[in-house]
Amino acid sequence: MKGIVLAGGRGTRLYPLTLVTNKHLLPVYNKPMVYYPISVLMLAGIREIAIVTNPEDIDQFRRLFGNGKELGLDITYIPQNAPRGLADAVYQVREYVGREKFMVILGDNIFYGHNLPKILQEAVYHVENNGGAVNFAYWVRDPERFGVVEFDDEGEPVRLVEKPRYPRSNWAVVGLYIYDETAFERIEKIEPSARGEYEITSLNEMYLEENKLSFYRLGRGFVWFDAGTYDAFLEASNFVATIEDRAGLMIACLEEIAYLNGWIDEKTLIRRAKLFKGTEYSTYLKNIVSEYVESLK
Repeated sequence: MKGIVLAGGRGTRLYPLTLVTNKHLLPVYNKPMVYYPISVLMLAGIREIAIVTNPEDIDQFRRLFGNGKELGLDITYIPQNAPRGLADAVYQVREYVGREKFMVILGDNIFYGHNLPKILQEAVYHVENNGGAVNFAYWVRDPERFGVVEFDDEGEPVRLVEKPRYPRSNWAVVGLYIYDETAFERIEKIEPSARGEYEITSLNEMYLEENKLSFYRLGRGFVWFDAGTYDAFLEASNFVATIEDRAGLMIACLEEIAYLNGWIDEKTLIRRAKLFKGTEYSTYLKNIVSEYVESLK
């Protein structure tokens, strides 16, 4: 399975911050925002990743990640020449994905919670073996701000509504999706919405109409941020800072995930630590190596 990070757009809700840089490269506490969605793909066991972004921003992402080898990844950069909606952004990766299944995550979505890797891997397994699509839902107090999913008494999805005026559900559809290889054929049938965009909700509705859409609900113990506004951006940064300070563990440390997955070795970890010399990030990476050596004694 391949992974797709949608990191395009103009980030107008964060102007003037995003007048000179891509939103997904702004720091969420001590890491670029894009680290967080990439960490989700890595926790799902995905190593082949494409970053879809504005053509003029590709060099910035390439400076950050290169080809991904130092993180045990294979990273490709794909331009979206104009912001025509999320479904259009997904359509840009059709040649890259080919006939494979793939996971899509929005570049400003941050997830944290117990058993997150297990849930991600179960969802990947489901699509790999059954086809169709998987979406994820999160309970919110203000569902009118989001795309919403309604469930029947058996917990099956029955309706998707984009930013409903009168919500009949508090379950928001978060920016994390898994699709089979038929997704691109479906996108070709989508008509632009009233705002002139190709909506990803329309793609999900097609799967739902054919009873090929499953949902995983992220309940108690999970946190989800859509860090696209000033308040959400600050809230996400404060959350990461608090968790890392209390637990002594780093959220979305890509080197740590790659190392624990067996994708990079101690030498690479130490090399990365030297790259960030003089920072807490560097110290954290060195401690990972020390703890591993100690565990072998």
